[in-house]
Order: sequence, then C-alpha cells, then structure tokens
Amino acid sequence: MSQSRPGRSDAATKPGGEATKPEGEATKPGGEAGESNESNAYAVGLPPLRRRICTVIALAGLLASLVVGQVVQAPTLWGLLPILLYAALCLLGLDIVVATVVAVLSGLLIAARPPTEVGELLGTSLGDLVTMIGLIIVLGAGVGEVLRVTGVADTIVSAIMRTVGERSRHAVTFGVMFACLVLVASLGTLAGALAIAAPILIPITARMGFTRSATASMMFVGGCAGLALAPFAGSNVAILTAANVDYLTYLRVGAGPLAVLSIALAMLIVPWMQRRTAAAGNDFYTAEEASDGASTGRNPKAGRATAAFLLLLVASVVYATVTNAGTAFPLLALPLLGIVTGFAGGLSSVEIAGRMYRGGARLLSIFVLFWLLAALFGIIDQWLKPYDVILDTFGSQLSHLGAFPFAVAIGLLGWVGVPGATAAQVVLLDKVFGGLGATLGVSASAWVIVLLWASKGDTYGPFPNANMIGAMGLARSQNLRNVLLTGWLVMVPACVMYAVLLAVMT
Repeated sequence: MSQSRPGRSDAATKPGGEATKPEGEATKPGGEAGESNESNAYAVGLPPLRRRICTVIALAGLLASLVVGQVVQAPTLWGLLPILLYAALCLLGLDIVVATVVAVLSGLLIAARPPTEVGELLGTSLGDLVTMIGLIIVLGAGVGEVLRVTGVADTIVSAIMRTVGERSRHAVTFGVMFACLVLVASLGTLAGALAIAAPILIPITARMGFTRSATASMMFVGGCAGLALAPFAGSNVAILTAANVDYLTYLRVGAGPLAVLSIALAMLIVPWMQRRTAAAGNDFYTAEEASDGASTGRNPKAGRATAAFLLLLVASVVYATVTNAGTAFPLLALPLLGIVTGFAGGLSSVEIAGRMYRGGARLLSIFVLFWLLAALFGIIDQWLKPYDVILDTFGSQLSHLGAFPFAVAIGLLGWVGVPGATAAQVVLLDKVFGGLGATLGVSASAWVIVLLWASKGDTYGPFPNANMIGAMGLARSQNLRNVLLTGWLVMVPACVMYAVLLAVMT
C-alpha cells in the first residue's frame, strides 16, 4: 500500500508512536475489512491549502467536462479526463469517496446522457462485480467483529504461541509471524488483526528479551504475508476476478511465493534488527510489559467456536477451488462463517446479526465507494470508450512494447498511481490496462503477479506508510526507520523474485 496514503490508512499511531486510539481497537485496515468509528472509512484531514487546491482542481475539471461534453462524441480520448481528475485528487490526499464522486460527475458531464439513462446505469452498477467486491469487504468486517467477540481471534494466536513455545528466540520469531499471518489471513485485515494479537504477543517477546523494533518487524512481516494470502480479502478477490484464476493458482504464482519469501527473509532480518537495536539498550520492554498479558474472563466456548470457524473456512476455500466458484461465493461463505462461528461461540441469532451489522456498518462507505467505481467504469467503458481510440491509434506501436516491460511498468505504477483502497486500486488497474495487457500477450498468471505487486508491493516501501506505522505503534515501538528498513529488506528481494517470474511467464 503506498506512500503515506491517507486513503489506505492502517495507522494505529502517530508517527512518533503515540497511540491515537486505545490499544486493541482495530483501525482502518488498508481498504480491507476492519473497524473504524468514522462514518467514512477513507475520511482524511487535509491542510487548508491542499483542500483549496483540491477544490480548484475539482471545479476546473468539472467545468472542462461540461464544455467538452457539448463538443465531442464518443469514442473520445476526453474519456480519460475523469480518470486523470480522479488520480490528481487522490494523490493530493482528498478522501477517495469524494474523489470518486467528482470523477463520476466528470464522466456524466462529458457523456451528456439524459437522466433516465444515468439512472439505469446507476441501477445496473449495483449488480456489477465491482460493487460486489465492496459488499464482500463489508461482510468481512462483520465476520471480523464476530471473531473478536467470540474470542476466536484470541484463541488462534494463543494456540500458535503455545505450540511453538518459548524454547528459543528463533521459535518465538516464527511463532509470532505465523500467528499474525494466520489471524490476518482469517480476518482479511492487517491492523484489526494485529490489534487483537499484540496484547498476547508482546508479553512473550518481552520475556524473551526482544526489543520493540524487533517485535514490530515480526508483526509487520507476518501481517503483510497474511494479507497477501487472505482468501476473502477484498483486494485478493478483485485479483482473482480480474485475472480469472482460482485461489490455488493465485497462491501458486503470486501470494504463496511472497509469503514464503517474506517469512524466510524475516528469520534473518529479525535477529539482525535485534542485534542492531539491543546495542542501544533503550528499546526493550519494561518488566510490567513482560508480565503475563493473557486476558481474563475469556469466552468458555471460544475453543469450540475456533474449531468451527477454521473447519468451515478451510471447507469454503476447498469448495471454491474445486468448483471454481466465482466472485459471488464469498457473499454466501462470509455470512455463513459469521453465523456458524457465532452459534458455536454461544451467541444468539440476534447477537450474531447485531455484531455482523455493527462490524459491517463501519465500512458502509466502502460499499458506496465501489458502487460509484462501478458506475465510473460503466460510463467510461460503455459511453466514452477512450481505450478504443487508444488501441485504434496506437495499437501497432503498443504491440511492439512487449509483455514483460508492460507488466513491470504496470506493477510499478501501482506504487505511485491512484491511491485508496487496495481492492479499488486492483479494479482500476485492471479496467484501464487489462485489455491492453491481454492484447500484448500477458498471461493470466502474469497478470496475477502484476496486480498483486501493484497493490501490495508498496506496503513494504519504499516510503513510510500507514501499515508500517500501525504495526510499529501496536508493538509499542517509536522507531519508524527500523520498520522501514525491514520493509526494504523484504521489498528488494521480492521485486527481483517477481521480475524473474514475470520474465519466465511472459
């Protein structure tokens, strides 16, 4: 996720490490299912000057769209104006929902269609695959709330750490990363899962003499690996849909190599970070923090709920893979996971519904965002058709570009392109460049890598981002530079690995 992009905030702390929310409270999870007390999951605060700049650009863009709409007819390159306006506003830090509204208005002004057609488009967009991904994210947030209340998340982390034990630092390092991986993959959110895991993991790492920075590195790498693997995370569902591959293919060519590489590298990075920070002597946890952090009053049915959740989760993934179930499958699987886990955890049907609604309601703005994105893509693809002009005009030149340089360019474009939710970013890149990639011969497996690295790569760097700050704050560290170094040490080898894989596939 990107260069301190507010729209994809996982932040749990201010850059100095001071918590902005009570520890253990999940924050906005980089566009995935998580918790937020704000009505808009992507709301950001802008300085007055930047706010004025955004207002001027938005008004100028809408005015230009109005004029253009009176003089051009589709297909037209002016159909790219909404996308360019969208990118400019997001890069300036405007929250992504407002930027999407402006882009949709721009497209409508250029298309100059009657209100009846606009209404039909908006209605059709509600059933679009893009909108469906937004609904999946909302449902995932509801399931995450059920897992939190029933104690499933807490049980998963505790069970993993009891299994690996505290025999050595290497065992604890692997256990912490694996616990974060499993929890993030299960919940489909990084910050929300780490917020649950941190109070359990920190006393263990503190007793083993790990520094705060080393602990932050473990949690960060493990969480990022889990986010790449999450079967029902919105961005991953978007990749599966865009590349038209099943989950096993996605694991084999994209997420699996990244997760394995990340954990393997971290087994070397964490000891190095430990030596680097232990020498200073001022980065250790206190004796109080090393005391047993196990919570009291746990749900006595948490073990049964955990077993039910994990069995159903595995069964759902297997079924989806064997039957090649499409994007719609999580719409059934996620509510079923929440209901079964809730009943197994002793919740009543009313409590389950309330928790699912409470978790999902926090991310209602995401559903609105994806509905608007579906409408935007419909306006551009069906009414303005700028890509038809590009292919007709430059098709022969683009065909000489080659699949490999094109794939690398799009993968890197995701790091500096339109910011916001990772799932929205995947959808946007695929809508804009997917057809061209197919024309150039980019295979489905290669497209998985392109979209995965475009949306996930900038989580590791090269600039500080909210995911790093969130992991740092939850580990009670104040050294962002050390987490950034951790990200770089994973990012560079991962870039090389994916470049080699793309060269082979293209």
